Amino acid sequence: MAFKFEPHSALLITDMLNDFVKDEGSLLVPNAKNIVPSIKGYLEEAREQGVPVVYLSDTHREDDKEFRFWPPHAVEDTWGGEVIEELHPLPQEHILRKRRYSAFFGTDLDILLRELRVEKLYLVGVLTNICIYVTAIDAVMHNYQVAVFKDGVASLSDETDRFIFQQLEDIFQIEVV
Repeated sequence: MAFKFEPHSALLITDMLNDFVKDEGSLLVPNAKNIVPSIKGYLEEAREQGVPVVYLSDTHREDDKEFRFWPPHAVEDTWGGEVIEELHPLPQEHILRKRRYSAFFGTDLDILLRELRVEKLYLVGVLTNICIYVTAIDAVMHNYQVAVFKDGVASLSDETDRFIFQQLEDIFQIEVV
């Protein structure tokens, strides 16, 4: 793969959880399996280059209000809420549990990134038009530079991805790699 991360950057892996990626998952994203090899490549490059890796993990309580809109998924302390084995975090990597679409909302992500002296975020994971999109916009609002790997994100359709990529580039000047 041989991607060179910029200095003071971090790789954010979003919601690559069993419930979204595995066939037995409760809220399968059909294209999620297809992006695993790309994400694995970026993960290996980040590790080799000493780039911090942060896993953003959708985590819900059993009675979460979000289940009005979606079937129960990524319930805390369940198989469905675990990061897939292919991308398993190393002990020194960070796992940040989030209860809403944005990884900044109600979490200490901003504090963590500032402690790590991160200025640029590279985003991968699911879903392009939900958690990736909202987190990317929030990152810009927190004054981070942001890049999204096209081959490292998935939604429910290529058409949706194309629209979101254009929005990210045109409205928020987010780099789509």
